[in-house]
Amino acid sequence: MNSKYQSLFEEFTFKNNAQLKNRMVMAPMTNFSSHPDGTVSDSEVDYYVRRSKGVGMVVTACTYVTPNGKGFLGEFGGDHDGMIPSLKRLASSIKEQGAKAVLQIFHGGRECPPELVPNGETVSASAVASEGSENTPRALTESEVNDIIKAFGETTLRAIKAGFDGVEIHGANGYLIQQFFSPHSNRREDRFGGSLQKRLTFPLAIVDEVQKVVRTSAKEPFIVGYRFSPEEQSTPGITMTDTLELVDALSDKELDYLHVSLMDFWSAPRRGVENTKLRIEYLLEKINGRVPLIGVGSIHTADEAINALNTGVEMVALGRELIMEPDWVQKVLDGKESEIVTTLSKKDKDQLVIPDPLWQAIIHTPGWFPVVD
Repeated sequence: MNSKYQSLFEEFTFKNNAQLKNRMVMAPMTNFSSHPDGTVSDSEVDYYVRRSKGVGMVVTACTYVTPNGKGFLGEFGGDHDGMIPSLKRLASSIKEQGAKAVLQIFHGGRECPPELVPNGETVSASAVASEGSENTPRALTESEVNDIIKAFGETTLRAIKAGFDGVEIHGANGYLIQQFFSPHSNRREDRFGGSLQKRLTFPLAIVDEVQKVVRTSAKEPFIVGYRFSPEEQSTPGITMTDTLELVDALSDKELDYLHVSLMDFWSAPRRGVENTKLRIEYLLEKINGRVPLIGVGSIHTADEAINALNTGVEMVALGRELIMEPDWVQKVLDGKESEIVTTLSKKDKDQLVIPDPLWQAIIHTPGWFPVVD
């Protein structure tokens, strides 16, 4: 291995003493490939096995915590105890490759396709449609909000029973937790809405519930992370200033890590702060060493990964790159970083072990992946 990449392969120990063999993480990515009943498919397991050998930690695709939280066709479920055998199969397949297995837990809120949820009824913080959508969700009652908070804890308990090493609370990408934090989707006047501090109530309550379950039920160190998006395009919407308030609150929660969701690691803020620093720089400054931060976004080469790590983030996540190059970590370890593949060829599907539903999504979504033929 080229010595300049050495720090990518340093071990990392969380506050709870869980240890990663290196600083590389597989980012959570929807693969559309589970069975209709929410159980994990063979092709999905094979896909994760192919990509779990090199990284220190794998964060799975999101799993819904309630039936009305299912956000994707082919998403696997964690909403009842009957899912534990399916979850166990996924966890063990990842762990057998030497990586920590972290289950991302989620509710899609108003972003759920109506055809995937009971009675076609989507729900959110308030009866406000997404921009560009004709589907207006029903506002959750306060009792239902409390039930969903409990559901995040119950799915965490299933993750523990299934042998996962941790959970990642999905508070990013416009889904339900973010909908409660956003002034666009949250127009509530109860304790879950109004001021920025009240809009923090739901996300922080989920963190508290998940951590309570871990304290009472996990017999070994169990990782709890939180993923967030820094800004929204909609007006009113989350600004970088809002996110720094969220991150400040989360940094005091004794979480094991925060995970920013970015398409470009090196992106600059859109609004709310002076455009003099990168989003990552603002986040690291606000966190101030209180909790590890995972950075992600269009990191393809070993040089890009080491440059990202050198900003001060504790870990670097690879998403699309691990789909195109499952052997990314091994190639850097073997000094073959120049052989890392950063494009996708249509003839590579089988050798890359990409499930057909994910493959079809890649091929039919122009600009998502650099497909060369």
